[in-house]
Amino acid sequence: MDTVGESLDRALEGAFTRPVPKSAQARMKYLVRQLKGTRQAAELLGVSQRTVERYVVGTLKHPRKDLAARLEHEVRQRWQPQVRARARDRAATAEGIVVSARARFGFTAAPGTTDDARLRHITQALPPRWAERLFAARDQGATESQLQRIAAEGLGEMYFRDAGRRAQGLLVEFTDVEDIDISL
Repeated sequence: MDTVGESLDRALEGAFTRPVPKSAQARMKYLVRQLKGTRQAAELLGVSQRTVERYVVGTLKHPRKDLAARLEHEVRQRWQPQVRARARDRAATAEGIVVSARARFGFTAAPGTTDDARLRHITQALPPRWAERLFAARDQGATESQLQRIAAEGLGEMYFRDAGRRAQGLLVEFTDVEDIDISL
């Protein structure tokens, strides 16, 4: 199951203009350059400084699975920060985002209407203010449930309430998220 946070990261990675380094040596060199030293890279990855140096010179080529995953994660987090920032600003000020979710949606509405939750697949464009709210919450360390709540509010307003043109009192509940994908 994808999370909203992972989906936001993937959406920003879609704006990259160059591919992320593939080999362990290239990734390690990039990380050492970004952190300005092998000691800092070693502390971040949880390995010895000598191990980092061996990857940089090419003596070691194939890291263990756990080290490879940490290395890939740290490089992706630091790759092309200016491109990532421009894509984020563009989404938060001009273009917005597209949320595609397969989840259980339930409603709290006026008496006599249905409030049974149903599994739905919804793809909806959200305006820039929702992208800004998601990115701001993510930067402030929001939990996954808080990010889901913001996404649910956006989907509720734009999909179910049609930007205020119908179903005025409808409150949307977003649970049992099977899949979520956000694109810019």
